[in-house]
Amino acid sequence: MSNIPEKPIHTVKDAARADASIPDGVDWEHFYARGDRTPPFLRNVPDENLVRYFEKGIFKAGRAVDLGCGIGRNAIYLAKAGCRVDAIDLSKTAVEQGRLIAKQERVNVNFIVGSVFDTPLSDDHYDIAYDSGLFHHLQPHRRPGYLSLIRTVLKPGGTLGMTCFDTTAGRPVDDGEVYVEGKMPPGIGYSEDRLRDTLRDHFEILELQPMVVQPEKSGLFGIPGLWTILMKPVART
Repeated sequence: MSNIPEKPIHTVKDAARADASIPDGVDWEHFYARGDRTPPFLRNVPDENLVRYFEKGIFKAGRAVDLGCGIGRNAIYLAKAGCRVDAIDLSKTAVEQGRLIAKQERVNVNFIVGSVFDTPLSDDHYDIAYDSGLFHHLQPHRRPGYLSLIRTVLKPGGTLGMTCFDTTAGRPVDDGEVYVEGKMPPGIGYSEDRLRDTLRDHFEILELQPMVVQPEKSGLFGIPGLWTILMKPVART
């Protein structure tokens, strides 16, 4: 149990100390650099729920940030929908692929290599924040700061869209188990109740449902095992 943080986490240094004891469950640069994997999220197609939010008029063209963008498939869709997009990912290889695809698609996306936590983002700047699969890879002590960060960078009236693992696709490990084991699983699986409990202090949930599974030829990303969540920030105190 030596990996359980012994002191409250209040500062960036505190978080770094805890991070050092709980490594990420996936080495993303290695994952993308291998180039021999073909998971469905490496196809240049946007999430079905993201498209649906635009089709319903919930999302409109404005400033958008794609958090953990990977190869940029959702960032590219946001740009095509008329948004000015910042797209952030830890993997240099993934970002390079995204820049190439964006160039081929003739859209402008501001790709950034780095951690969401270390990237300077302006307060009240974005109309849309989107997270397709970053949240379920966060160490438990990182979640409150992450949600607070998103709430801070969204404009009043801004919205957050997210996809994350349910308990069939990710491991439904309790937070304490992560620190007892001293490692992250390759994705935490969330029940609906756990998601609502985790998000409620930061966001009001407007819609929470399973991702709608899509046929391969649909031009959309939609697979089993994922929640789709639409949220707006709660009032800041």
